[in-house]
Amino acid sequence: MNRLLVVAVFSAWVFMPAIVLAEPAQDGLCLDAGPQTPRDISSVVGKNPVTFERAPAATGMNLCNIHTHTNAEHKGPGFDQFVNATDQGGYACNETGALTDAERAPLEGAFKGAKPGDTIEVHWVHTSCGVTPGEGLGSCLTDTCTDPLLRVEAQTFLVVNDREAADFMDFSYGGTVRDGFHQASAIPSGTGDPVEFLGSTTGPSYDQSTCSPMKVTWSVRPNCMKLDMASLHRWAESGNVFNETKSHGVRQLVTAPELLSPIE
Repeated sequence: MNRLLVVAVFSAWVFMPAIVLAEPAQDGLCLDAGPQTPRDISSVVGKNPVTFERAPAATGMNLCNIHTHTNAEHKGPGFDQFVNATDQGGYACNETGALTDAERAPLEGAFKGAKPGDTIEVHWVHTSCGVTPGEGLGSCLTDTCTDPLLRVEAQTFLVVNDREAADFMDFSYGGTVRDGFHQASAIPSGTGDPVEFLGSTTGPSYDQSTCSPMKVTWSVRPNCMKLDMASLHRWAESGNVFNETKSHGVRQLVTAPELLSPIE
């Protein structure tokens, strides 16, 4: 796949119009594509026969992009509250209904597309290419590395107006290099063992009849963590290298077993 095409596909993941690279089968499912994402991580069922090499651990790859979705694209034990079937739908954290008025209090700032009381799913995208973190998912490849191994570390957050909640700046990129690899300052822990599976890119450009052709190893944590809204505003104001200042839409849950990989 040439670099221009790969960049276009990556751009579709970051919410540009869909590029149809997998023709829908007669029953409406794009069965000629590989396994798709997002999914219900509580279910191990999957019948898609396509397999590919799993990406190394994130610590052995370069962080290339961080972005967010409102609400959770995946469904998990800690975020199984269905919102709606639109591009702004997805799933909400189970604790949403128990938030206090103070935690839900509006807080204006530079980060758009999310507010206190919302759920967001954050993706830390890693690549086998020799790159530095940057804007868009085209930053995950180069002219000479057009078919990288990709891994996404995913954490779902319940956004609150509370300075005692987690600080997103602790999970961003501040020029950290470990063992020669660009890395996030930290990846969240304490929210359960990540569920790992083979899948694709996400975003509202895709559905069960318009599938993503990209091959991605996913690690999705099963429980939510509360996140301070003010820290998202600080991230946007800081001039982060990703130029991320808003949360994006979701791809609806992939439920057809024929489009899912089995979880081992």
